[in-house]
Amino acid sequence: MPSQHFAAHFKGHQQVIEAAGASLQPACDAAGEAIISAIGRGGKILAFGNGGSATQANHLVEELIGRYKETRRPLPAVSLVGDSGVITCIANDFGYGSLFERQVEGLTSMGDAVVGITTSGKSENVIRGLKAAKDKGAVTIALCGRNGIEGFVPDHVVAVPSENGAYVQEVHLMVIHLWCIAVDAAIKAGGL
Repeated sequence: MPSQHFAAHFKGHQQVIEAAGASLQPACDAAGEAIISAIGRGGKILAFGNGGSATQANHLVEELIGRYKETRRPLPAVSLVGDSGVITCIANDFGYGSLFERQVEGLTSMGDAVVGITTSGKSENVIRGLKAAKDKGAVTIALCGRNGIEGFVPDHVVAVPSENGAYVQEVHLMVIHLWCIAVDAAIKAGGL
């Protein structure tokens, strides 16, 4: 029985990877350039999401502050999912829908790049966080699934061609790593 699940998941993953490889490069490249430009202008990267997407946000930030493959200077990046005091305060006092919006309003400056991650594209708190970032003059980037972001158009949308949350998250991780490769290449070339 497990081998059937294994084969089915890998086959589905491969199909989504092939579809993503054929369609995502322009959006992925443009969002990566926006991240590089923000850092190059002295801005920072802020990232957030819920559940598995929160983990993806943390992963992006740790790669930028720590390193991806090669040791380099730490880059300015903030995950908005890691401070339990802030998260519980906002959720309790303002509601969970305000979770990222409040943090973005307090931490974002013009010229920053803000990455909101949602597999469904329907997460109210992610959408509100991206809208708040736009209002603050930041570049907005969405990592999402096939349906895009409901009710809002970010500056850059990397929409994985699937509605299966697991496959979407798997491709999101690949996109995050591609951004890290692009950032490291820009540093190596002297562009950052």
